[in-house]
Amino acid sequence: MFKNHPKGLIPAALANMGERFGYYIMNAVLLLFLVSKFGLSDATAGVIYSVFYCGIYILSLVGGAIADRTQNYNKTIQWGLIIMAIGYIALSVPVFSETDGNSAWWGILVFTCLALFLIAFGNGLFKGNLQAIVGKMYDELEAEAAKEGPEALAQAKDKRDSGFQIFYVFINIGGLIAPFVAPLLRQWWLGKHHLIYNADMPALCHQYLSDGVVTTKFTETMQQVMSTGYTFVDNFSFCQEYITVFNQGIHYSFIASVVAMLLSLIIFLCTKKMFPQPAKKAKAEVVEYTAEEKQSMAKEIKQRMYALFAVLGIAIFFWFSFHQNGQSLSVFARDFVVTESIAPEIWQALNPFFVIVLTPIIMVIFSSLAKKGKAISTPRKIAIGMGIAGCAYLFLTIYSAICGYPSGTDFRAMNASEMAEAGLAKAGPWVLVVTYFFLTVAELFISPLGLSFVSKVAPRHLVGLCQGLWLGATALGNLMIWVGPVMYNAWPIAYCWAVFLGVCVISMGIMLGMVKWLEKVAC
Repeated sequence: MFKNHPKGLIPAALANMGERFGYYIMNAVLLLFLVSKFGLSDATAGVIYSVFYCGIYILSLVGGAIADRTQNYNKTIQWGLIIMAIGYIALSVPVFSETDGNSAWWGILVFTCLALFLIAFGNGLFKGNLQAIVGKMYDELEAEAAKEGPEALAQAKDKRDSGFQIFYVFINIGGLIAPFVAPLLRQWWLGKHHLIYNADMPALCHQYLSDGVVTTKFTETMQQVMSTGYTFVDNFSFCQEYITVFNQGIHYSFIASVVAMLLSLIIFLCTKKMFPQPAKKAKAEVVEYTAEEKQSMAKEIKQRMYALFAVLGIAIFFWFSFHQNGQSLSVFARDFVVTESIAPEIWQALNPFFVIVLTPIIMVIFSSLAKKGKAISTPRKIAIGMGIAGCAYLFLTIYSAICGYPSGTDFRAMNASEMAEAGLAKAGPWVLVVTYFFLTVAELFISPLGLSFVSKVAPRHLVGLCQGLWLGATALGNLMIWVGPVMYNAWPIAYCWAVFLGVCVISMGIMLGMVKWLEKVAC
């Protein structure tokens, strides 16, 4: 698997593991954390989540421009890791919000958003530039192979896609561990205070503190979460304590993110000499080109950029659908899936788990097809990936329609007897397993191969910026993901999943229509 790949590939992937660790902790808990800490609605928390995730990727444009302008990728990446660590340190401080809506509540929310901005900005300096370095490794590999002849060059070019897949699977090891951290710390901390985890309890506590109304569901759930040894005083005191203790465990989980960032920084500093850096711009020699040569080069650059933006357009809608894993799919796990034994956030580990398990299998399939002369081009793989993402939402649409699930808002309002009377029951965990399986296979067809495609078509003097553009497309997709919880809470959820199904199918059709042109540009 690793034969004939650049020596710096694995160190680069290991340096990225800390960032992925923090990312997957945030991806698993952020929306649910904002809801439980501040009592925000799913929609409001979803907007903050969307802006944060948009910021992570749009700021990669800034990071790419800085690295391209200064020609100092290493220093840019180092500062990215340091700034991310500062952001996670700020989040790890358990400052608690007031529950009466005064100015301190807003002050703490602003402080939280500032910490999120630091994480997003640090990520922007780090992420795209490390990926650009990986792309440069394969530029150098192909340049060396070209000296040996066309056959060696063809073999080297085939290594690029598999190299980005290897890079992708390694960085997801951190993502596999991360989703377990916050739920386990939270559950342990609740146990120390003689309380039991329940996904519904924070929202019910905030509702009681807001209007003072005691519902049947509030009473039933409150009795479930008080274990032996808990001293009950009154409903108000209980609600304040449960919210505080519930969120303390999540705050502490960000300490693990700080440690992960520092480990990534150490790995990067110890191995950075292995990473290629862009050559300094020539000062002395000026090459003169004819008008025809200039026109030809300009035309080629335009074609490459047109191809890049075409794929970026498809990527926007993929990430809009895929990153529902931290939005509508997270609240679906909270509301509609049995989570007594497994917290909703832990299901986020399915995605990196499937990345690690499935990547070698997919690589073998692609390699086998290539040896038989039936290699699938990168643009065609991306089109297939959109179709596979559509399968995930087709499954959810059919399943939710058969079960007769209402909107998330209506379902949460039901107590046990009302659910039984309506013939409704929570889904088994297998529903999430199937969904994340399809979404992860789609991700493996699109995300690492999209990075590979960008590195193929990007003009060499704009490689950092073009990697930033890929992440910028992801940002635009993320900026729209708040729509998921809005649809989820307003309509029967089968309609919500049907919207994402339609987005995936339409995107697949458009991509298939462009395949031949994209193949020509990328060859």
